[in-house]
Amino acid sequence: MSLRSYPVDRCFVSSDTHIRLTEDEDRVCQLLDDYVKNAQEDVSMRTVCRIAGGWVRDKLLGSECHDIDIALSNSMGFTFAEGLAAYAARNGVETGTISKIAQNPEQSKHLETATFKVFGLEVDIVNLRCEEYASDSRIPTGVSFGTPLQDALRRDITINALFYNVHSREVEDFTGKGRDDLESGIIRTPLPPRETFLDDPLRVLRCIRFASRLGFKTVPELEEAAKDPLIQKAIVNKVARERVGEELVKMMRGDRVFCRCFGPNQKIGRDPTRSIELIYNLSLYPAIFFAIPEAFSSFLSGMPEPARIGWTTVLVLRYLFERREQKSGSKIPNLDSVYYEAVVNDPTCSSRLYLAAALTPYRRLTYRDTKSKEKHLVELVLRESLKLGTQFHFLDGIPPLFTACDLIASAVSDSSKLHPSSERVGIGLLLRERTIHNPVVGVHWTSSFLFSLVLELVECYDVENDALDEKNAIIIIEKYNSFARKVDSFDLRNAGEMKPLLD
Repeated sequence: MSLRSYPVDRCFVSSDTHIRLTEDEDRVCQLLDDYVKNAQEDVSMRTVCRIAGGWVRDKLLGSECHDIDIALSNSMGFTFAEGLAAYAARNGVETGTISKIAQNPEQSKHLETATFKVFGLEVDIVNLRCEEYASDSRIPTGVSFGTPLQDALRRDITINALFYNVHSREVEDFTGKGRDDLESGIIRTPLPPRETFLDDPLRVLRCIRFASRLGFKTVPELEEAAKDPLIQKAIVNKVARERVGEELVKMMRGDRVFCRCFGPNQKIGRDPTRSIELIYNLSLYPAIFFAIPEAFSSFLSGMPEPARIGWTTVLVLRYLFERREQKSGSKIPNLDSVYYEAVVNDPTCSSRLYLAAALTPYRRLTYRDTKSKEKHLVELVLRESLKLGTQFHFLDGIPPLFTACDLIASAVSDSSKLHPSSERVGIGLLLRERTIHNPVVGVHWTSSFLFSLVLELVECYDVENDALDEKNAIIIIEKYNSFARKVDSFDLRNAGEMKPLLD
């Protein structure tokens, strides 16, 4: 049975290619236009206001966006915002307090930005810019006023380089490719990808995220550049690991897109599978997951398994998620619904499982910390290579999944050996093991069992030939279903929440 042929939802440009503004968006555009015309009498010197980036892309896709980024042609953001707020007040329009976001290159804030709220919308104002980079940093060495073309060319991908002119009410495509790429479903960089990625290697991850989120294809020259060892070395050396982790979290959480062309309020882009597929196919596993500080390298128990192990595990997890919502259409039985309870009830659970699946090449390895204590290498990858903490329970919730899997696999194979006198007591105690069930860190026994099953099914999958051994898969799934029936018959489904008799 093939697992690779999973569906990829593609986001299409609405058949109505003219941007339709909401009432509040129209009022913002009108306010900007009126202010410029009334405050700047010299037409030749008037500031041109353009909405930039993601808002334009999402509106063309028929999706709503509540954050508006205004790019100014010849004015600083904070100065312009102060004048705009004063003009609005004179005309009876209330604006929120203007905040100044100072330059912070480490957080990709290369220019001073003004932000405030008007008509219920968040508005950021900054000037168009041109950037120059050094060879050893993704932080621009020089930032200056730029033309719309220069500003568009410095952006990550063409579909994020579109502008909406608030005065003419027209979409402007200075790269000449953004509108076509949006309609064709293509991820492409405005400049040659090697040049773009060397300037800021984080753009490689952003290309992956948007390709996954929108169901778009990456162009061959982009893929070739992403595979370049020089680019992959730059990801490790030039990009702060916190930024790598942030992009990966967005991929795992699958930020959804609302798209009219799929029907009212239909969402797409929830599947992290495509992101992991691109990371695997572009040979980015070491640059993303295994950027371990040199100080730890001599304390590792060995080298990771091939990256295809992670990709295989993600495919198997995706297969089980798909089967949850489908009637059994093959010889392989559906998994008992109890194992999906945490996935259904905890919105962060599936993200943890996907990231854990991607990290399986490191599951059998350990390292020694500064106190010579042996720990899972997965914990080091999460903490140092991805800089992920306990938010969404990545750092504290993923390592227990690997700790518990051997114990679970043994128990499922023969639960009668869990306790010398009572199988029921043995199962109850198992479900209360902290590595198997600990809601404080987002670990639920049902998701622990689900992940253990995934790891067992990986052994049945031939990734090279894309074939699942149905005979052995049936045996494994039946074992887990049999265990679930025992849990039901013993009335132990909530055993993990039982308070211990003694602390």
